[in-house]
Amino acid sequence: MARHGENIRKRVDGRWEGRYKTYSEKKGRYLYRSVYGSTYAEAKEKLTAAKLTPQKNLYPDSRAKAEDVGNAHATVLFSEVAKAWLEEKREKCKYSTYVKYETVYRTHLSAIFDSCHLSEIDKEEFQSKIFDHLFSDEVSESLQRSVCCVMNQIIRHANETYGLRISILKRPVMKVKKKTMETFSKSERLRLFSSIYNAPDKYGTALVLCLYTGLRLGELCALRWTDFNLKEMTLTVERTVQRIAVKNQATKTILMEMEPKSESSKRTIPISTKVGELLTALHENQPYVFGGDKPMEPRTLQYRFKKILSLAEIESRNFHMIRHTFATSCIESGMDVKSLCEILGHSDVKITMNRYVHPTMDSKRKQLETLSEFYGQICGQVA
Repeated sequence: MARHGENIRKRVDGRWEGRYKTYSEKKGRYLYRSVYGSTYAEAKEKLTAAKLTPQKNLYPDSRAKAEDVGNAHATVLFSEVAKAWLEEKREKCKYSTYVKYETVYRTHLSAIFDSCHLSEIDKEEFQSKIFDHLFSDEVSESLQRSVCCVMNQIIRHANETYGLRISILKRPVMKVKKKTMETFSKSERLRLFSSIYNAPDKYGTALVLCLYTGLRLGELCALRWTDFNLKEMTLTVERTVQRIAVKNQATKTILMEMEPKSESSKRTIPISTKVGELLTALHENQPYVFGGDKPMEPRTLQYRFKKILSLAEIESRNFHMIRHTFATSCIESGMDVKSLCEILGHSDVKITMNRYVHPTMDSKRKQLETLSEFYGQICGQVA
């Protein structure tokens, strides 16, 4: 049990831990560090000595012998550091980000590393374990990045807390087959609009708004009437909704309203006259545009989207394809990439070009026809 006022406690493994605060010039803030002893008196003695010792002399290289660093990194479990890091993230990050980190750790790291000590992380056998897991066929490139990111953040937390120098994981460069991102063809877009306008409702209006603005699904479901300025014909994105896993609740997940995924996602978008007319016809005396007195459930809109596609005799697609179609349509109609980048809420135009702009075959053919005309003019001059 803890001793009041001394910040010394007895751990579940039987050891005594003393924690103290020290200032990090590198981080520009105070950090907590720990010393350990088999008895309370030993922990208190080490804690007193640590408080009087300059920070740079407390813990040498993590590869040094355990006795030279007070047995700290040789006895501390990876799971303890991971849980401390997760608690820190829970306080500082968005809850959705914390849930993602916690899920990645619990699913992909805890089984491999929970029982090992910090001094073992650098060993080749542990490095190979995680890479054998990461580069199986079941793990996507995106998940590989997430797992390495979480692992390295935990390692950095251990280094900062205990003054260690554990090497971070360097994910091997793999040749990944790039997925071909599809968009709706012109004929599919025509059938989609026809199906929506033949039987207009709030779900169809939501799809039209997405086709004209490129909003993300969560942003669309979280829209409030106060986000629209129909006089200026603009739409402001200030929030999103996401279904988040929770513990100790009546349901496994809850629909949570939060700020957009990044600062660049907070944006103001001009809307067309056609969209303004659709919204005016839909307006009701309730706070949310599509959900009424609360945000619309994203799964409901996804379900309705698939029904509309079926009615339009279009093959079932992912909802995010609307955003890709919007971006490609903007480029094909002559919009500059910087404007499109800001409308989509991206922080960099490279993201816009690499992920969301997909020239169609018609667009490529049109460009090549222009080149043929140019070459024809040159040939005419030569003749």
